[in-house]
Amino acid sequence: MDFQVNKLDLQGVEVLVDWARLEGWNPGVNDAAIFYNFDPNGFFGYFLNGEMIGGGSIVSYNGDFGFMGFFIVSDQYRGQGVGRKLWLWRKNHLIQRLEPNAVIGMDGVVSMQPFYAKGGFQLAFRDERYERKGEVFQNDFCVSPISMMDFDTIDQYDRRFFLYPRRQFLQNWIFQPDAFAFKYAGEHGIMGYCVMRKATNGYKIGPLFAENPFVADALYKTCLSHADGKPTYLDIPATNSDAVDLVKKHKATYVFECARMYLGQQPQIPIEKIFGITSFELG
Repeated sequence: MDFQVNKLDLQGVEVLVDWARLEGWNPGVNDAAIFYNFDPNGFFGYFLNGEMIGGGSIVSYNGDFGFMGFFIVSDQYRGQGVGRKLWLWRKNHLIQRLEPNAVIGMDGVVSMQPFYAKGGFQLAFRDERYERKGEVFQNDFCVSPISMMDFDTIDQYDRRFFLYPRRQFLQNWIFQPDAFAFKYAGEHGIMGYCVMRKATNGYKIGPLFAENPFVADALYKTCLSHADGKPTYLDIPATNSDAVDLVKKHKATYVFECARMYLGQQPQIPIEKIFGITSFELG
């Protein structure tokens, strides 16, 4: 049998997204193009006799930070060591793409966390996904759609939470088709922002960054008001008690969880102001 690891083009990434859809990961409808355009050298497939049987992403943020995601192996090849080989190859190749001692992040499902820990990744916090149907609320006058004129300010605000520049990704993410993006502008400027994108099923909110629970609640309700009664999903860091209170207040239902894990020194992010992570695929 001839096993090979090959870099994927956009069509290959779209196959990975389709697999993710079948796995119930509920990807966004524009995820493949946005992810691929951010780092065309960051997606690889595992091939057997010319047929892709697995794949994943090893995205580099300008060499300063890496993120591993989209780790999928076809059903018939699971439990045979294929995934282990692919994951180790991806980790080692991503290390080569980054600057020395650069940190690598990932979001791991519960069943795989012990394996990732053996690979050097340490758990930082649990990510819990919550579902709630859209509902119309009275809008807060401080909340408004993000325009292109806002982008530089939003980009600078975003770096407080993600720490690594992601300007190109953020621009495509905020202004993607079938999506909503809102900012909360207070007396002293931007106090929070969020993006809600169309997914296979309903909408996914992420990121949702806010200076305090009041701002987060206003942004969350604005997203719910634009969801047309469809399911909305928010992935919260469970260590943020205010984020937990937010989903409980709105009677959102727990769906499943992952864990944010890091290889290297854990980034010092203001977790108390992160009410929704951007994605499980790119961080």
